[in-house]
Amino acid sequence: MSHPTFSRRAFLGTTAFAAASLHHRLEAADLATGLKGRINHSACKWCYDKIPLEDLCRAGKEMGLTSIDLVDPPDFEIMKKYGLTTAMVSFPSLEVNGKKIGSIPHGFNRLENHETLIKLYEPLFKQTAAFGAKQVICFSGNRDGMDPETGLKNCAEGLKKLMPLAEKHGITLVMELLNSRVNHADYMCDTSAWGIQLCEAVGSERFKLLFDIYHMQIMEGDIIATIQKNHRYFSHYHTGGVPGRHEIDETQELNYPAIMRAIVDTGYKGWVAQEFIPAKPDKLVSLKQAVGICDV
Repeated sequence: MSHPTFSRRAFLGTTAFAAASLHHRLEAADLATGLKGRINHSACKWCYDKIPLEDLCRAGKEMGLTSIDLVDPPDFEIMKKYGLTTAMVSFPSLEVNGKKIGSIPHGFNRLENHETLIKLYEPLFKQTAAFGAKQVICFSGNRDGMDPETGLKNCAEGLKKLMPLAEKHGITLVMELLNSRVNHADYMCDTSAWGIQLCEAVGSERFKLLFDIYHMQIMEGDIIATIQKNHRYFSHYHTGGVPGRHEIDETQELNYPAIMRAIVDTGYKGWVAQEFIPAKPDKLVSLKQAVGICDV
């Protein structure tokens, strides 16, 4: 079977064109919405599950969103229709012996999951790259009695197997930091320190962390100092009001404008995605308010 000739120059030219095109679309969105343009705004699909995705895309674009987080490949056509990207593609999963491999409780910290995870992520990387997105989410899995050192070693072993594929497709695999006190009991990757150790063990720029501000406030606090010190390990950010995971307004304890300024000051050029569960009746009003709060 013959293979098409690969031109590095053509690839770089195409990549540069795509990057310039995205930059111009973001600038146009900022002009249309009056946003400052220092933060790229996104929102997590699952928080608005009762709103049809097309309606969320339409309203989101009007308020300045350029991305919807945690969508699946079947959603990509709708995203294209509204000129939106996805800053973070959702996880793949497959039920094996009653366990949903790839989901939050059943991730990379179990050696027996690795073969299934590799088979799941390979086609997802291809689909993500074809759409033009750059990041896919993943999880450590729960401890279930496993010590942190073994879990870290196991995760690193599995993730390293995917790094050549991630490099090939230009995808960054991103593990989310989640709290194990309130929402995800027994989750292993529940502190930035453990996640950073994992990044160092994997040793690839194609593996990073999703710094979820809500979850890390619950687990460790010291949000701004952690971002300032460790931002090179964080390729994406999620929001949420503490306590309760509701609106990020004055009803909760975090100073989101200050946090956003700290993120901008690190030179971060990626997206910040709203991942709070609106408590107010009009969820889209709450989302628009959050975009305004984070637009520093």
